[in-house]
Amino acid sequence: MRPQAQLVQPTPSKAPSFAELLAVAADRAGQLEDDAVLSLAVPLNGGDPMALLPHLDSSDGFRFLWDGAPGLCIAASGRCNGLELSGPRRFELAQRFASASLSRLATPSTCPPLARPRVLLAFGFFEAPLESTPEAIAGVQAVLPRWQLSRHGQHGWLRLQRPLGGGTTARSVAEELWEQRLALMALEPEQPAPITAQIQSRTAWETGYRSAVDQALQLVDGGHLQKLVLAVRQELNLDQAIDPLELLAPLRRHQSGSCRFLWQQKSGAALLGASPERLLTVRQGRLRSDALAGTTPVGEAASELLNSTKDRHEHALVVDTITAVLAKAGLQPRRPRHPRLARHGHLVHLHTPITADCRGHQPLSLAAALHPTPAVAGLPRREAMGWLRSLEPFERGHYAAPIGWIDSSGDADLRVAIRSGTLRGRQLMLTAGAGLVKGSDVDRELQEVALKLGVLQQQLNLPAKSQVANNLSIV
Repeated sequence: MRPQAQLVQPTPSKAPSFAELLAVAADRAGQLEDDAVLSLAVPLNGGDPMALLPHLDSSDGFRFLWDGAPGLCIAASGRCNGLELSGPRRFELAQRFASASLSRLATPSTCPPLARPRVLLAFGFFEAPLESTPEAIAGVQAVLPRWQLSRHGQHGWLRLQRPLGGGTTARSVAEELWEQRLALMALEPEQPAPITAQIQSRTAWETGYRSAVDQALQLVDGGHLQKLVLAVRQELNLDQAIDPLELLAPLRRHQSGSCRFLWQQKSGAALLGASPERLLTVRQGRLRSDALAGTTPVGEAASELLNSTKDRHEHALVVDTITAVLAKAGLQPRRPRHPRLARHGHLVHLHTPITADCRGHQPLSLAAALHPTPAVAGLPRREAMGWLRSLEPFERGHYAAPIGWIDSSGDADLRVAIRSGTLRGRQLMLTAGAGLVKGSDVDRELQEVALKLGVLQQQLNLPAKSQVANNLSIV
């Protein structure tokens, strides 16, 4: 990789004139080799990244959305550079790729955090897929995007990254950025269009899942495992193809406390969801991880979750494991004594935030140590992973794996891709799981999974055709 450059902005809110932008671009390009990557950013206040994403060029098929509204929102499209690989060193190599890509961007000290360039990341649950098929998910996918639009509150930044050479000059990059900014500013606000797709049919999952849960509980009761998080996949067949952004809009309303996400490698296939679970966030050397385990519907009985022996035990396994992993990495994690209740949409979870000073540690090395937590896999980890391969009749792919970003200052945010689905044309596959420990009841675990699947489908605002509506009720 060659050195790369980035526009210095004197203030985070005032946009430069085109002449100023062109002057900075030319000055930076003059210090670079012909095939270097030029990275320019200009303020773009207002505008919803989710609504503006379709107006950013994605001719190579890549689109990304990180929707933490009312917090940080990021829309990105197109690839400037990328990495895709599998294997046991995937976290290490992804960290190298991110560090190399971002360190070669000449990020000025005056660059506000919101404007920083980011490498976007989506991991697979397992380090490699079992079979090499067109639908197989690699151990990690990392992208330095061409377009990046970031917003927090009313402040926003638009960034363009293009390799120089082959007819692409500093002037053409500056012109492309300037024209895109003007085009986005001229757009009128749009209301999300109502979803017209309907569910034609769905696959049955209960019988197969019951059998797998019975086997898993035998392993737990026999002392072979402390916990196993067994997932199920349900396929919904739609009467027409749908843009994944149409499904994310209602999740913003129903899952305001979660982080909505989209990872689309190519047109016609996308991962989308609303994750309530933070694997890790790093801000100025401070780490936070969330222990989230124990689930019940919203209602009067939600407070009973705090007194549930089974749920408290399941939650404690997750808290103790995350704390031990961070301590083994040389950190000094802190946590409250007791869990709290956290509401996400129609579900309530036991939640314990865990924090630590992580200066001197790379975010993805810590992510490698943490993934997968017992909240999405089980204990002991190695044995649980093996049994998941055996008992789940599908590839997890991105489900329950880290997704997020790293920026040029080393800050990072990785969420666990739960409450999620994979959309391929007219096929939407939803995945959900439940934690099995001693004291788990088969019927209750089936009800928990049915609740998670039903709530997600309901919040996606996907109506069912009359002939299948009776089979899609919420448990």
